[in-house]
Amino acid sequence: MTQSVSVAEGERGRHPRLALRTSLARLLVRPRSIVLLSALPVLAIAVGIVGAILDWRLGVDSAVYRAGALTLLHGDSLYDSSTLAPEPWWALLPFTYAPSAALMFVPLALVPTQIAWGLLTAISLLAMALVIRVAIGSLPKPPTFESRWWSSPARATLVFSVLMLGLEPVWRTVFLGQINLILMAMVVVDVLVITARGSRWAGVLTGIAAAVKLTPLLFVAHLFFTGKRREAARALGTFVGLQGLMLLLIPGDTIRYWTKTIYDTGRIGPVHWAGNQSLNGLMNRLTDLAPWASKAALGLSALLAIPAVWLMLRFHRRGQALAALLVTAFYTLLVSPISWSHHWIWAVPLIVLLVSRLPQTTPATAWRRWLCTFAVIAVFISCVLLVLPNGRNIELHWKFWQTVLGSAYILVPIVLAVVLVARWALLRRRASAAR
Repeated sequence: MTQSVSVAEGERGRHPRLALRTSLARLLVRPRSIVLLSALPVLAIAVGIVGAILDWRLGVDSAVYRAGALTLLHGDSLYDSSTLAPEPWWALLPFTYAPSAALMFVPLALVPTQIAWGLLTAISLLAMALVIRVAIGSLPKPPTFESRWWSSPARATLVFSVLMLGLEPVWRTVFLGQINLILMAMVVVDVLVITARGSRWAGVLTGIAAAVKLTPLLFVAHLFFTGKRREAARALGTFVGLQGLMLLLIPGDTIRYWTKTIYDTGRIGPVHWAGNQSLNGLMNRLTDLAPWASKAALGLSALLAIPAVWLMLRFHRRGQALAALLVTAFYTLLVSPISWSHHWIWAVPLIVLLVSRLPQTTPATAWRRWLCTFAVIAVFISCVLLVLPNGRNIELHWKFWQTVLGSAYILVPIVLAVVLVARWALLRRRASAAR
């Protein structure tokens, strides 16, 4: 089994779709592709420049990122108050990230707030295109859409990059000036490209991503469980090293964050709000903010860890690295105390994977995969979380059908996992019966 998996991974590694450097080299000699790929990022920067001139309010979260960097440079505290002095009047929010995140945001302090949004958006759009390209290259075998746009990875990347803008997690990330797409790209490239090549830099990008937002720390466990223990140690070492650096630079804020601020979820926002698509948010909504709700969510997360690890390892052993990574990503979203809807940008590589599998079935059963794919797409483009009544504790009084719709993002990975396990069990039973 191990030998067959290794052979499969080797064949996939030699496939030109995984040759990211070759893809970039080909892109450089295709002016039309460069223009198409850079059109939206250039437009975002242009909008940011115009916004700076006309004093628009662009990017609430990117404004907080920039304010955190300025606060760090000025030597002021990041956590003493609920707002930061450099924040504009329309983005008065607390800085909820680790001190190392403020260090990463320093480049944003070099430009005005609106231009910072434009630059962050441009990088985010390119990061999403990179994730799509790597996802296509990481498929177990080339898609069978012969003589169609999918047969060209470059063309497929461009088409997907435009269509994915319709997903609520994506356009909300862009609208808010969030960094989610960039962090996802760092993890995807690190796990599926750099680590797959056995580079000595493998794990570093995951450690840096975790230093910005803590949830990528679970990808360290992903590396460990998939046998990449050196890479996992390198990722953890990078994360710890950055925290040690911040302890030297701003010891007061660093100690304050790790001993007090990190436990104050109230700084992030109301955990029961509809936008929090995590088990913690769901349990608090279902129990009317019961004191034990978060502990129950933690216990449920621990129980789900067993099937999540089993499912992830099953995909990994079958040579399906992208599917294995998605299991870890969606488990992370479920168990995180706060998973705002714009954190669910992992729907992008999931949809790429589902679409790639559409033709790999018989006509009699094709409708199942089409139904599954369109159901997932419908959830993430529906904006159902915006349509439902929410805010001011309204979620605590939802009807049953509203609770179901208001947990749509949470249900996607759970339903997919149940379907997969049931399908595998049925196939195994049929094989046993045949024997």
